[in-house]
Amino acid sequence: MAQAIAETIFDICYLSFAVITGLIMLTKGTTPLVKKAGMMTALLGAGDSFHLIPRSYALWTTGLEANKAALGFGKFVTSITMTVFYLILYYIWRDRYQIRGQKNLTAAMWSLSALRIGLCLLPQNRWLQYRQPLFYGILRNIPFAVMGAVVILIFAREAKRADDRIFRYIPLAVGLSFGFYLPVVLFSGLFPVIGMLMIPKTMAYVWIVLMNWKLYRQPLSLAETL
Repeated sequence: MAQAIAETIFDICYLSFAVITGLIMLTKGTTPLVKKAGMMTALLGAGDSFHLIPRSYALWTTGLEANKAALGFGKFVTSITMTVFYLILYYIWRDRYQIRGQKNLTAAMWSLSALRIGLCLLPQNRWLQYRQPLFYGILRNIPFAVMGAVVILIFAREAKRADDRIFRYIPLAVGLSFGFYLPVVLFSGLFPVIGMLMIPKTMAYVWIVLMNWKLYRQPLSLAETL
């Protein structure tokens, strides 16, 4: 019961924050950059709701295993939306630092996204089972991890070059999110308690959202924020 109460309160606060913040930026933002940040944030909240709401329901009712189909479908949806999240974050990087060209990098990000989504669609993932095969869990997360690494590198380079006070910690936040997420992929089947790392992983995404929220609160060009 304590777990159900704690997780439900956390999930309500997190999902409400992500969806409301995203919709505000998307509808009231005055620049394409802020609107992209709003789209990314709203997608984060909407996608995670497919997993977190069934999980809260399961904790309050018949348990996680009895609701494996809903939970698995939620994980599938979240896997897709998180892929799109990083693709949008890439375009936020392009807009923030006025990047032109880089066709090969753009093609690589789209290719990694398509590969990740394609791997998620494979029936061998067995999403509707309580425990999915570890091999496919690792396989589908390889292109996702590469996307994360690319985002870390490009933001670290440009934020340092521009002395960007708003986005200077994006690389750290993305790195932490993957640092907390990958052990869950690898070891949660053997040690369920490792699943608790999803909480700090979620907080890393909240941090990313808060940095993007500053773009809405301070609708200035990069040069004006330095």
